[in-house]
Amino acid sequence: MTLHRRDLFGLFGAGAAGAALPAAARTVPSVAFAHGVASGDPQAEGVVIWTRVTPADPAVRSVRVDWSVWRDGEATSDASGTVETGPDRDFTVKVPVAGLQPGVEYRYAFTAGETRSPQGRTRTLPAGPTPEVVLAVASCQLHPGGLFNAWDAVSKLERLDAVVHLGDYIYEYGAGPDAYGMASGAPLGRIPEPAHEIVSLADYRQRHAQYKSDPDLQAAHARAPFICVWDDHEVANDAWTAGAENHTPAAEGDYVTRKAAALKAWFEWMPIREPAAGLTREAIQRSFDFGDLASLLMVETRLLARGEQLRYEADMPMADGRPDVAAFQMKRNDPARDLLGDAQRDWIKSTLQASRAAGKPWQIVGNQVVMARVQGPDVTKMANPLQIAALLATLPGPIRARIRQSIELFKLGVPFNLDSWDGYPAGRERLYAAFAEAGVQPIVLAGDSHAFWVDDLKDAAGARRGVEFGTSAISSPSPGDAVPRLPLGAALMQANDEVVFCDQSAKGYVLLTLTPDQAKAELRTVSTLFAKPYEAGVLKTFTVARTADGLGELVEA
Repeated sequence: MTLHRRDLFGLFGAGAAGAALPAAARTVPSVAFAHGVASGDPQAEGVVIWTRVTPADPAVRSVRVDWSVWRDGEATSDASGTVETGPDRDFTVKVPVAGLQPGVEYRYAFTAGETRSPQGRTRTLPAGPTPEVVLAVASCQLHPGGLFNAWDAVSKLERLDAVVHLGDYIYEYGAGPDAYGMASGAPLGRIPEPAHEIVSLADYRQRHAQYKSDPDLQAAHARAPFICVWDDHEVANDAWTAGAENHTPAAEGDYVTRKAAALKAWFEWMPIREPAAGLTREAIQRSFDFGDLASLLMVETRLLARGEQLRYEADMPMADGRPDVAAFQMKRNDPARDLLGDAQRDWIKSTLQASRAAGKPWQIVGNQVVMARVQGPDVTKMANPLQIAALLATLPGPIRARIRQSIELFKLGVPFNLDSWDGYPAGRERLYAAFAEAGVQPIVLAGDSHAFWVDDLKDAAGARRGVEFGTSAISSPSPGDAVPRLPLGAALMQANDEVVFCDQSAKGYVLLTLTPDQAKAELRTVSTLFAKPYEAGVLKTFTVARTADGLGELVEA
């Protein structure tokens, strides 16, 4: 497609990230589009398009960028404009394009002087009768953890409406020999930039730039619009409203300052709309309607209302030389523990009610962490002492010690992961009550765990409240990687009636296909993170029917 110069003047769509320019020509410095293009937050009549320009001269203070959006095969643009960017937003460009047609695939590109960006594909949301929606669901892409082969696989999908990214788009760790992921990152040459743990605005910007330099991630962004939320690592591990496990105030300064820097960089570098007027940057909950077929609600579970995570080593008291499980469970079941807050939960309820009232058969909740009840498996009931000792003997010393502690801990019938909804059971019951009051059984999407999950969601009384499809990681290490001889996924399935299927080792994404009568979740995998070429596969496929009473049974296809 040739971009006609007559189409590239005059800002189309207020609110672009950068100032509109007068028609008078300005000198355009030499630049490169080193970080690709992206689109996101689609609506029926518009979408956000994004890029970043890299000036050859670091002293440059502003760059004029033209943009254009057109239908494939057409000679003129449907929308076009000109914006200016500079160091105040790290030379990123973000344009909320309006005036497009529903359910249409568009192409888009940017130019700066004589330099043209790569071309991207995007798609507006459908309106009215919609026979099918296809979503790729992904999370957890540790750059040193391995190659982004799963993103390459996503970029090659023939049919794709949008990518739903559930967070951990970047990780904050440094490049020390013992840093997270460096056992694979060092031999692959995937060394974090900057080499230290990121804390400042400049640090977070540089880390985003490194991730968006990856060709596989660039290809996925250029394939379809992304609908994103953050999880914890976009700020720091196990983030909550007032701190994070991986934030040390004495060495790293004020947490509020660090969080503000992380969020500023995130909004600069991600193809997401700016927060609505009157909302804080943390309030990224929003919804997307796919015609008459489905509503997707993206929720925020980290920075708005999350209380601090419990930790077994700090919150499990001892009584008479033994763990006081009853005291721990009382603390875990504290009614004040929550992830969402009242305002967001009310928004979820009203949005679900509106979707149901509009006759949409599917309501999807994009949520960061696993929602199902998952008790840690008691492997002493699955293997004899000699077998367990033989397993432990195969593990490196530090991992052996942690696994031995976990074996003893999970004899007590406690949760597998306190950072998930299992650490906030009262908040989960309030959310399930909102589902019930809205009259829906949603499909819940989950990331964070680096594992595949297929779950039947039930409240404390045993009533079914929905189903859950959890995606594994793009490249982050899975729990099963540390204990390859232990069938951890099978052990979790055996220990938990809500867990229909679990795999704690495979990497990839979930491809979710919706039709009026059925939802199909394909757990799609890549054969390796450490080489190319790779083989793409399907680990399992599950379907669930839409019935007059709600959701049918989960069925393995």
